[in-house]
Amino acid sequence: MKKILLILILLVSLSCSESKIEQLKHINGYWEIEEVITEYKTKTYTFSETIDYIVINDSLKGFRQKLKPRFDGKFETNNVKENIQFKIENDSLNLYYRTAFSEFKETVIKATEQILIISNNQNTIYKYKRYQPFNLD
Repeated sequence: MKKILLILILLVSLSCSESKIEQLKHINGYWEIEEVITEYKTKTYTFSETIDYIVINDSLKGFRQKLKPRFDGKFETNNVKENIQFKIENDSLNLYYRTAFSEFKETVIKATEQILIISNNQNTIYKYKRYQPFNLD
């Protein structure tokens, strides 16, 4: 009986870790803010002047950078990068940020190829969609 319980616990923990690893695979790339939800209001963005560029390397470290898309397909940036450490903890995928001014944590609620939903410690939820470049054709 103890062996069966141990195997079940191991399988559940592995399946949870795998789903978080799958989420992690989708986070790299360019993201456009779609909605911000707080306790008091929801703000929907039909257009955003900036996008978030997120990079993760093999050691689960990376950065987030704000970019401003241009009509020629390139980006403008102020070269400020927020360093990120990605950690799977207590069945959650957490992002630990470190900047020159602060340190903070966000938790991934959902990450797919097209959707990224993150919450911070003030219970603000950020919904992103995968950025699609301007198409003037």
